[in-house]
Order: sequence, then structure tokens, then C-alpha cells
Amino acid sequence: MGRWLEHSVTTTIAAPVEQVWEVWSDLEAMPRWMRWIESVDTVPDDPDLTDWTLAAQGFRFHWKARITQRVEAQQLHWESVGGLATKGAVRFYPQPEATTVVKLSVSYELPGVLAPLMDPNILGGIVTKELQANLDRFRDLVERSHR
Repeated sequence: MGRWLEHSVTTTIAAPVEQVWEVWSDLEAMPRWMRWIESVDTVPDDPDLTDWTLAAQGFRFHWKARITQRVEAQQLHWESVGGLATKGAVRFYPQPEATTVVKLSVSYELPGVLAPLMDPNILGGIVTKELQANLDRFRDLVERSHR
């Protein structure tokens, strides 16, 4: 069993929670704003199961993820069911003046191929920065569509 790393990032979006939820819920559109995600495909006949491909720094990882909890306009939780071991949650907090705070938490098992090559603290810093940049791109996308 490998070492698990966890990251949490937050942003505030100038849009109502229902609109933020609607954009996030289109999982197949995630490559538009999640730079390392190459593709997300919903498995036919099972809208809670998705097939993911991540490509970063010369590595490619593939996994399936199952939505384990969905509360519309509040939270979405998932965990992998094959491939890269990952789990996480995104939570939406409505704020005054039609703004929304979004908190993304992602955990993953450090792949064995990376363990001898990278210090987990260095990798953790890289991943946290990338997740924050992704969430900021998501914010910008939602705010452009909200105007």
C-alpha cells in the first residue's frame, strides 16, 4: 500500500450556487478547465460512473470513478474503482450577493512509479498549485458565462 496525499483548494465565484453547480456537473467538460485532465467520459447506462485520463509531466494515468454522494448544489463525492487510487469531494457554499465558495478536496495514492522519483512534499506542492489554478480557471469560466 502506497502513501496517500491530500490537497484542498478554495475559490469564491461571482455567480449563484445553482449556476456553479450546473457547470461543475458537466464532468465531460472538465478538460476545458482542468489542465492535466485529458478526458472524462460517462459510462453508458451509468451516469455515476466516469472514465478518466490524466496526462502530466510525461506520465499518463487512467481510472474509473464512481460518484458516491450527490447533493444537488451542495456537494459531490467520488472515489476510484480501478486504476489510479483517488477520492475526493467538491462542496458549494452559497454566499450573499449571488456568490459561491467552492472547496475542492482531492486525495490520491502516490503511484508506485513516482514514489522513488519524487519527494511527496515536492509533488504535493506541485499538485496543490495545479489544483488551485484549475479551480481559478473554473471560476473564470463560470463568471464569464454568468455575465
